[in-house]
Amino acid sequence: MPSTREIRRRIRSVKNTAQITKAMEMVAAVKMRRAQAAVLASRPYAERMGLLLAGLAAHQPVDAGHPLLQRRPVERDALVLVTADRGLCGALNVNALRQAASFMLESKTPVSVVTVGRKGRDWMVRHGRDVVADVSQLGDRPTLLDTAPVARVIIDGYVQNRFDAVHLVYSQFVSTTVQRVVQRQLLPVEPAAEAGRHFAEYIFEPDPATVLNQLLPRLIEVQVYQAVLEGLASEHSARMVAMHNATQNSQDVIQELTLSYNKARQSGITKEILEISSGAEALRAAGG
Repeated sequence: MPSTREIRRRIRSVKNTAQITKAMEMVAAVKMRRAQAAVLASRPYAERMGLLLAGLAAHQPVDAGHPLLQRRPVERDALVLVTADRGLCGALNVNALRQAASFMLESKTPVSVVTVGRKGRDWMVRHGRDVVADVSQLGDRPTLLDTAPVARVIIDGYVQNRFDAVHLVYSQFVSTTVQRVVQRQLLPVEPAAEAGRHFAEYIFEPDPATVLNQLLPRLIEVQVYQAVLEGLASEHSARMVAMHNATQNSQDVIQELTLSYNKARQSGITKEILEISSGAEALRAAGG
C-alpha cells in the first residue's frame, strides 16, 4: 500500500488538475455562448440563400449556365475538412476525421483536401494525403474574409477543372451535448428539385441569370463560413462538456484517494498502538 505521504502528494496533484479543468470549463462556456449566438444568427441567412439560389439554378440550362452549375464526370474529388485547432474536446475531431477518412476510402477517384483547422491538417499530412490548402488559427471570432480563401481555392479549382466535385465535412452544432458530423456536396451546386411556385413571387433585376451568376460564388463563401461557425460552436460545447466530466472524475478520484489515505493513516496508528502495547507488556514481564 502507498504511504500516506505518497497519497497526499497524489491528492494534491489531482486537486490541481481539477482546478485547471474547472477553469477550462468556465472559459469554454463563455466562448460557447458567443459562438452559439453567432451560429444561430447566421444559420437562417445561409439556409435561405442556399434555397433561393438552388431555385434559381433549376431554371438555368446546365450547359449555358454558370460554371459552378455544370456537372461533369468525376475524375478527381476535393474535400473541405473543418476541424478544431486544439484538442481536449472529446471525440469531436475524431468523428470528423473518421467521416473524412471514410469518404476518401469510398471515393473511386483521387481526393485533394483543403483543411480548416490544425487537427485536420496534421492528420492528413501524417497519412500522406494531398493537402492543397490549409487555413488554421482563425481564432474565436472568424469573419467571412478569414474563410474567403478557402472558398476561392475550391471555386478556382472547380472552374479550372482541377476538381470535378467538392464535398464538405464539418461538425454541426445541435445542442450543448450533441454535435453531428455532416457531409454535404458543395460543387457542383445542386438545383432545387421543386423550384416552381416557391420563387415566382420574386422579381430579379436585371434578370435571374445575372443575379445567379453574381451570387453563386458568394453562396460557396457563405456555406464555408457557416461550416466554420458550426465547427466553433461544436468545439466549445464539446470542450465544456469534456472539461466538466474531467472535473467530476477528479472529484471522484480525490474521494477514493482520501479514503485510501484515511485507511493508511488508521493502519499506521493501529500499528503504533500495537508496538507501544507490546513494548509495555514486555517491560512488565521483564520487571516481574
